[in-house]
Amino acid sequence: MVVVLGMAVLGAILGALTARKRNGSGADLAQYAAGYGIAFALVGLVLSLILVRLVS
Repeated sequence: MVVVLGMAVLGAILGALTARKRNGSGADLAQYAAGYGIAFALVGLVLSLILVRLVS
């Protein structure tokens, strides 16, 4: 679960930075942060499942 949460936070940060770089408003920052956070959390979930299957 640590991997999933870490990836979600990383995605939210990258999404907010992307929106800020594109001169987005506050709503744009929130939407990009949420979108990137969800996408990165899904990637983290897949990585976590792969790691668990390899260790077991």
